[in-house]
Amino acid sequence: MSPSQESVYPEYETDTSQTSKLIRKFKETPFVPIGMAGFAAVVGYGLYKLKHRGNMKMSLHLIHMRVAAQGFVVGAITCGVLYSMFREYVVKPKE
Repeated sequence: MSPSQESVYPEYETDTSQTSKLIRKFKETPFVPIGMAGFAAVVGYGLYKLKHRGNMKMSLHLIHMRVAAQGFVVGAITCGVLYSMFREYVVKPKE
């Protein structure tokens, strides 16, 4: 690419680090990173409790952990959709 030509997507070429991409994604859709963090927290807590599960079968414990993690992610996605609908249709200035 010659220096005289401008880039078609300048914002994507300047943000090359993973941190800047994550910050941009968090600003665009804040519930995606929240869902990812919640998923990781539920899985981490489930793995911690795996050692102290008592006489519960491992498969049952893993099923409960999976359902809790999926529930958190679906809840975060639902909140994100409702937030974006609220921002688009209620708060959006009239044109």
